[in-house]
Amino acid sequence: MMQAGYLVAPGRVELRSVPAPQAGAGEVVLRIRAALTDGTDLKAFRRGHPQMPMPTRFGHEFSGDVLDAGAGVTRFKAGDAVMAVHSAPCGECYWCRAEQENLCERVMETKILGAYAEQLLVPAHIVERNAFVKPPSLSYEAAACLEPLACVVHNLSLLRPRSGDLALIIGTGGFGLLHAIVLRALGLRVAVIGRNAERTALAKALGAEWGKEMALDPQSIGEARALISEISGGRGADRAIECTGAVNGWLAALATVRRGGIVSLFGGPPPGSTVPVDTSRIHYDQIELVSPFHFRPQDVRRAYQLLAEGSIDVEPLISARVPLAQLGDAFVRLEHGEGVKFAVIP
Repeated sequence: MMQAGYLVAPGRVELRSVPAPQAGAGEVVLRIRAALTDGTDLKAFRRGHPQMPMPTRFGHEFSGDVLDAGAGVTRFKAGDAVMAVHSAPCGECYWCRAEQENLCERVMETKILGAYAEQLLVPAHIVERNAFVKPPSLSYEAAACLEPLACVVHNLSLLRPRSGDLALIIGTGGFGLLHAIVLRALGLRVAVIGRNAERTALAKALGAEWGKEMALDPQSIGEARALISEISGGRGADRAIECTGAVNGWLAALATVRRGGIVSLFGGPPPGSTVPVDTSRIHYDQIELVSPFHFRPQDVRRAYQLLAEGSIDVEPLISARVPLAQLGDAFVRLEHGEGVKFAVIP
């Protein structure tokens, strides 16, 4: 038996004793060494999630050590330190054949949850395509950032950032700050706006040249436009990345990007949301809109390289390390605006 965290109702987490997994053909069982909190899990904690019917095990950013490798597994053996993501495409459907594996018709239904636990079964399709040996120089906590970093890498493949560009990041959650880290490493000038003063200060400590605390409301959109106009000499941001999933965030991104610039609608508003758009601004200013979703195996590989080679440092995003027994407390702290990511250590 082992201990696993369950989300049983909004705002309520329980630890339950459940049978320990067994590795089948092509599968591995990991002893979880670190599992990171993230925005999706926080949303589920607040109000539930359509893909997480309660009670549910949850958590999907993880790293650990192989306890057992099933028949046919040749890339990993017992004792190996492993970093992986929680999904992999089927490789056979229309979208996979069209090189849009992030939109694979099975990728969501075959993903795994349950990293807030002592052990986790990683199925064969993930072991084969999206799992890697962790370098000794990389901490388990940093290795667990592989999944969110893969999402950022996929976004940047659409944004096509150039060294020297001015990038505006809207939102100072984990994804906003992770974008800041990567974009600075690529040589971009970075401005960040967000509601949380501590996270805005952290963005500047991570290398953002400008950071401003502001609420995302109609008035602040004008403030954001004035800030970016001043920074850019009236031109606007070359790339605007919306990481809040709020309608006003989308509007702020559209208001601050330059003519011929690119807006990434990285954050997803709730279903049914609508955004009033000035179509002439998009058309006559030739603004390109991209809407990244999830990631492809090539994005996971690139994210792995960035971490393994030490090209970026994600350790500053780990606000604290907490035992599995304090999983619920970690989400309460996040709910109150404390921290960025908590590393849950079983």
